[in-house]
Amino acid sequence: MLGRRILRIKAFKTVYSFAENRSMTLKEAAAQLNKSCEATRDLYLLMLSLPVAVTAEALSRIEAARGKFNPTEEERHPNLRFTNNSIARILGNDTEFNSILKKKKFSWDQSDVLLRHLYENLKQRDYYRRYMEAPECTPRMDAQLWVKFFEQELVDNPDLEPILEDMNIWWNDDLAYALTRACKTVEDLAKGKQWEMPELYQSDMKDAPGLDDDSAFVHKLVERAVAGYDRYCESIAQRTPKWDLSRICTTDLVLIACGLAEWELYPQTPVKIIINEYVEIAKFYSTPESRAFVNGILDKLINK
Repeated sequence: MLGRRILRIKAFKTVYSFAENRSMTLKEAAAQLNKSCEATRDLYLLMLSLPVAVTAEALSRIEAARGKFNPTEEERHPNLRFTNNSIARILGNDTEFNSILKKKKFSWDQSDVLLRHLYENLKQRDYYRRYMEAPECTPRMDAQLWVKFFEQELVDNPDLEPILEDMNIWWNDDLAYALTRACKTVEDLAKGKQWEMPELYQSDMKDAPGLDDDSAFVHKLVERAVAGYDRYCESIAQRTPKWDLSRICTTDLVLIACGLAEWELYPQTPVKIIINEYVEIAKFYSTPESRAFVNGILDKLINK
């Protein structure tokens, strides 16, 4: 499930924690890394359960409208296409999926405000209206609806953010990745594939033969970067004589340390790829000037 880009981000965050708390041991760093990686899969599971919860909210609204003293014709005979969508039905009936959710105590039962807002917003969307008015309905169309929902309704959602923050401190920044995996899953369900708990690392997945061991990659990366952090900082200081090391932001030091650690561990990987990976991470987690700084220092130190 977790690819190399997000594993590098996980490693970077773990090493950053070490840089901010130098009393952290390698064992503690490894434990934090494991929690962070597992949390991403947990967030994927929680997001994948939303179609069932939102569909249930819609059905509850329809039943309440039918029970009015004097319902309208539309309320008496509602369009049930959404409430009958195949994706929610498949997930709702999947014993393994629901057993895992129950074991992890993942539920939207206490998030009625969020579900109400999600359904109300969904009904206003053009893609929802086209879905409801289409002359036919297929599992593929059901999946496309939920893909749109995952892409457009959840990122930067002011109702969702505090809920996720309260549930798990490791879910910061992982939502987009978890939603991407959820989109892939609903598309697979529409093709008739049965849901399976995804392996945590892509190298362990059945459809990814030949990949290197991703677990070993990220754990070795953190171990090397933590163990060699002081050495890497000294190398950076030598290459930036006009700068006091304390003036360089910790984020940049950690990114460069991770880049050097990966190059030492995997010298067969093209240098350009390693540098580009950490420059890309710098775009999102450091200052506007960090991209050029990380690129330049890594290039000088590796090529030296």
